[in-house]
Amino acid sequence: MGGIGSSRTSGLWAAAATGALLLLALAMIASPRPAQALPSFARQTGQPCGFCHTDMPGLTPAGRRFKLGGYTLGGGEFRTTPFPSSSEPASSGSGKDDKGWFPPVAMMTIVGLTHTQAPLPPPTAPFQANDNVIASPVSGFYAGAITEHVGAFAQVTYDNPSGTWTWDNVDVRYANSAKFGGLDVLYGITANNNPTVQDVWNTTPAWGFPYATSTVAPTPAAHTIIDGTFAARVGSTGGYVFINDALYLEATAYKTLDPGAQTHLGVDPFGAPGLFGSLSPYWRVAFEPHIGNHWLEIGTFGMFSEIHPWIDPSGLSGFGTFPQTDKFTDVGVDTQYQYQGDNYWFTLRGSYIHEHQKRDASFANGLSANLTDTLNTARAQASLAYGADNRIVLTGQYFNTWGSPDAGLYGALASGFSPNSNGWVAEIAYIPFMSSKAPLWPWSNVRVGLQYTWYNKFDGTRVGASANNTLFLYAWFAM
Repeated sequence: MGGIGSSRTSGLWAAAATGALLLLALAMIASPRPAQALPSFARQTGQPCGFCHTDMPGLTPAGRRFKLGGYTLGGGEFRTTPFPSSSEPASSGSGKDDKGWFPPVAMMTIVGLTHTQAPLPPPTAPFQANDNVIASPVSGFYAGAITEHVGAFAQVTYDNPSGTWTWDNVDVRYANSAKFGGLDVLYGITANNNPTVQDVWNTTPAWGFPYATSTVAPTPAAHTIIDGTFAARVGSTGGYVFINDALYLEATAYKTLDPGAQTHLGVDPFGAPGLFGSLSPYWRVAFEPHIGNHWLEIGTFGMFSEIHPWIDPSGLSGFGTFPQTDKFTDVGVDTQYQYQGDNYWFTLRGSYIHEHQKRDASFANGLSANLTDTLNTARAQASLAYGADNRIVLTGQYFNTWGSPDAGLYGALASGFSPNSNGWVAEIAYIPFMSSKAPLWPWSNVRVGLQYTWYNKFDGTRVGASANNTLFLYAWFAM
């Protein structure tokens, strides 16, 4: 596992922070009503957190159906839309819709202590070399129904390390249902800003484990294009169908936003490798049969992108890009097994992404040493969420990234001009309000977790990889 830290001071610091976070969580338990994962969804549906989540934000089958249905399911003490609807049941026996309406808004923050095995390399300002406690991210949401068939999950976030506000994950949907030849079909349209953010299985990059991570600790540099590289830098429109609650089909097209628009939205355009030259198609197919309390999903997803690299990635010379394009083909496969026991959920997840890179632009302009490269990522995870009230969640994950050595692309990394990194993540989390009592229902929620990440290899080398091992203690508040 590697050393979590040899300093007695660091150990006392972590113990004190653990005690403080647990006391805060325990103080929040003694209150009279149940709470849910995102309070705006709680107000809208009136359902407990465990209805949609095994361990927030991990989804149950009901949670997947809620998202595919456009975030429009009602049933809570508040009306789902600003104006009364004949489809909305009344909150009393009056026979008319006498519910009030409250905007589906919410806030979230993660307060965390980060301890790395070795101090962070200088310069570290505005943070310490180690044992940093910060609130990051801090987010606001519009999450819920807009009309009977239209809903949204829209997030804006303040990032503490950079000190900027930015639009974050956004997914706006239209959804409806019909029967075709005896088949039940749920169909919809999604407009979103991050490939895979619309997905309902926690096997694809946007909503994969770990759900909460340190924004201070070092992380491996290499990522596939589909794995968050263009998050919040693109816009899309796509369509999907879910047939007989078993077969899911989706096709979506992405386009990078104008660099000026990205800047106005709080996003650094140069955080991605360039701009799309044309629409980038994304596909998703998933099959999820279930028998009793067993659900098994097998699927594939992927994306093709043509990218004009930046001429000057520092941005000092403006937003110019090379006329040639690099071509990336990402193909992923994934699987998930879930079992619902009497008082627990057991989940197994696995995913593999292969990216083929044809670097016509980078090779011609001296940015890569190879004309073609590959990059691969694999993740395997097991999770046990035990208890309906005061849920304890145990999760372990193995992760591996590997690919072609390339002195042009990875020359600044540690060794061998290689993108290779691998290791493990282990976490224990406590979620007191899955079905138990919580303050100000349905206006708040909390998750407390202790997570440890250790590396066998980091950015191409085993030498010094363990220096990046990270202990992360956090309290995740939603209100």
